[in-house]
Amino acid sequence: MKTVTTTEMRALDRAAIEEFGIAGEELMRRAGSEVGHYVIHLIDRCGFKNPLIQLVAGRGNNGGDVFAAARHLHEDGQDIEVLLAGSAGEIKGDALHHLGQMRTAGVTLHERPTMNDWEDFIASGEHGEIVVDGVLGIGVKGPPRGPVAGAIRFIKSAAADALIVAIDVPSGLDADTGASPGDTVHADVTLTVGLPKPGLLAPVALEYVGTVEVIDIGIPMDLVRDIHTDPEMIAAGDLVHLFPTRPRCSHKGDYGHLLVIAGATGYAGAAIMSGRAAVRSGAGLVSIVTPATVGMAVIVAVPEAMVHPAAATADGGIAAASLQIWPGTWDSFTAVAAGPGMTRHAETTAIVRRLLKECRVPLVLDADALNVLAGDLALVKTAQAPVILTPHPGELARLLDMTAADITADPHGAARIAAERSGAIVILKGAGTVVAQAGRPLAVNLTGNPGMATGGAGDVLTGLLGGLLAQGLAPFDAACAAVFLHGKAGDAAAWRKTQMGLTALDLIEEIPYTFREVTSR
Repeated sequence: MKTVTTTEMRALDRAAIEEFGIAGEELMRRAGSEVGHYVIHLIDRCGFKNPLIQLVAGRGNNGGDVFAAARHLHEDGQDIEVLLAGSAGEIKGDALHHLGQMRTAGVTLHERPTMNDWEDFIASGEHGEIVVDGVLGIGVKGPPRGPVAGAIRFIKSAAADALIVAIDVPSGLDADTGASPGDTVHADVTLTVGLPKPGLLAPVALEYVGTVEVIDIGIPMDLVRDIHTDPEMIAAGDLVHLFPTRPRCSHKGDYGHLLVIAGATGYAGAAIMSGRAAVRSGAGLVSIVTPATVGMAVIVAVPEAMVHPAAATADGGIAAASLQIWPGTWDSFTAVAAGPGMTRHAETTAIVRRLLKECRVPLVLDADALNVLAGDLALVKTAQAPVILTPHPGELARLLDMTAADITADPHGAARIAAERSGAIVILKGAGTVVAQAGRPLAVNLTGNPGMATGGAGDVLTGLLGGLLAQGLAPFDAACAAVFLHGKAGDAAAWRKTQMGLTALDLIEEIPYTFREVTSR
């Protein structure tokens, strides 16, 4: 999905009003209604029972979104409290209209016009289970001051044990650059209005924005078509066309056959998790090659897959000669994914080299299949088929002969360099996962959460990605869809089970439900 600067977003709003006759107060109502819907959805996902929802408004248009959301939540029967960083007499325009409607609906506005008011409130320790941040919008530059700064500090104080939902951008964050020159809200979710803002995608903003959802307020797409941006944000609406309705008379052969090459003695879990994710991906058939030493464990854990126990090396890895079970051809498969848990040894290197030389179907290289390429990234350019590399920062650092600090300092630039040098699609994993391919805009994923920093989460992505490729999705599309759905699964699992308790197997169990984001069947 394209991003728009503050100036471009204002122009889109103005054009929607002047050229398409959509009233400004109607755009604000839509935004507030969608915020309300999301908060109700969040309450359900987290299992809250009658939580207090505090909505913190500023004096501008973001405050108007808060008033519209508050009315929606009040009419739904939710327990709400609306706080204003300022005085009601300072509110104007469309925001004033929605303030009036909120009051008519019976919602009280609590004014806190000074920093002292907010400091006293912070000292009281009173806050809701969910706090909605609508203090500052996209047009504000520089550090917050006065009651606005006080409101932001209140939201930050509540964040220790409340969920924070920001409207459009976290207050204090520069929507164009991602800079945070002063007090800035740390959101769990940012509901950005209309289209994403480039600052939300900036690496420096990742600690503040949380998961980013786009609120559709009905900006006509004719107004957006000629906008060109780089990077872009991966969004559900961009992926829906990748998942058409399946014909009624389908059979498993219609949905591809994925080969997963994974595992070693002590690393059966990597083969199991990548295999289980693959069978949840929608692929028709999944085969797994894994060492005989762990083969029975994989067979039991992934009964839907065809497991081929391979001869093992002395240290428990897969012997390269084992792949001769498909002599001379990879045409039995529509995609191959290799690397999880294979360990770094000469046989893994031989397998990867053979795949690059012989495989003519889309190929995913992850984990140890990447580690054995350290210092030899150009070898990927010799591949006979599209290749997707899925490194985390440490693995990419080894591939590029850099340090992990170099990668995290400029993940967008590092991903672009890796894509250019390898000729492959590169998925740089982490907060704000990046998908890079030479010659096209960078794609940034803002689903997911810190609970996914757990062993096996990367193996799940490999299996999911391989399964999408096996079904015939174009490699770049499959990469974007996989990281988006993987992050969505992580978010769903965290809402249900908390980030602290999240495991890789939880991600797999959420994958089928996550497909609801892109398909109705």
